[in-house]
Amino acid sequence: MFRVGQGWDVHRLTPGGPLRIGGIDIPWEKHLLGHSDADVVLHAVTDALLGAIAAGDIGTHFPDTDPQHRGVRGIPILGYHWMPNSVWRTPEPATLRGGAKGTRFNLAEHDPNQLTHARVYSAEEMWENYVYYMSAILPVAEESGVKLALHPDDPPVESLGGVARIFGSFEGFKRGMDTFDSPNHGLDFCMGCWSEMGGHNYVIDAIRHFGARGKLIYIHFRDVQGTVPNFNECFIDEGNVDTLAVMQTLKEVGFDGFMITDHVPAMVDDTPWGHRGRAYAIGYMTALLQVVNRAA
Repeated sequence: MFRVGQGWDVHRLTPGGPLRIGGIDIPWEKHLLGHSDADVVLHAVTDALLGAIAAGDIGTHFPDTDPQHRGVRGIPILGYHWMPNSVWRTPEPATLRGGAKGTRFNLAEHDPNQLTHARVYSAEEMWENYVYYMSAILPVAEESGVKLALHPDDPPVESLGGVARIFGSFEGFKRGMDTFDSPNHGLDFCMGCWSEMGGHNYVIDAIRHFGARGKLIYIHFRDVQGTVPNFNECFIDEGNVDTLAVMQTLKEVGFDGFMITDHVPAMVDDTPWGHRGRAYAIGYMTALLQVVNRAA
């Protein structure tokens, strides 16, 4: 069953800085007093996530009577990607219904000879670097109880700016998960990126494969129209994917993590954070959850 979680946290201010909020140290003469880092933002988010899966609160799992948690900075999940030159989009957004704007990508409009990191980096090099990184970081994550969640390449093409993209396909993700198979390693399953790779069936097949193996840590719930090499982002209800089928499939594989909105269309008079577009996406997701849970 899917649930919506809420979280809050309160700590007393006391002399001595810095003030740590949301994982960021803010220079100030006071800080929050607590057993661990007293980060009210991270604690509230953690409580919301735990509440959504009916697993108590942060105090249940990290009691203030346990000395091993004293002074630690509690971040249970670390989302990461393997894109040295980050997310790419093409200038001039697509026009969606109602005049809203959605980002787009068209490989044909990008210079194939552009080098973002001075030279070409092959897929073999990127895999070698990935193995080096994960061999060092995964044991630490396991020891610390942190889950590593891998985000897909966006856009999922073979190479951009001379740098190979190794996590833009099912085969790439299977190799990554098989090479570093651990309860602390899984997917930040960006539905939009998987839709970019191959549309509806590609998304469903990936959920079934990785979900059955307990590899879905959390979901970025968005969609696109079209697939690589040419696509644009859109409202959640007008993309490649049958979003109700996605929710049903997540339930079938026993997914018990959380889902969040991702990129949303830019609407008239919206805020820089896209509150209107994001509110629409959240409302749509909530309605889908209700339908799926009531059908149980």
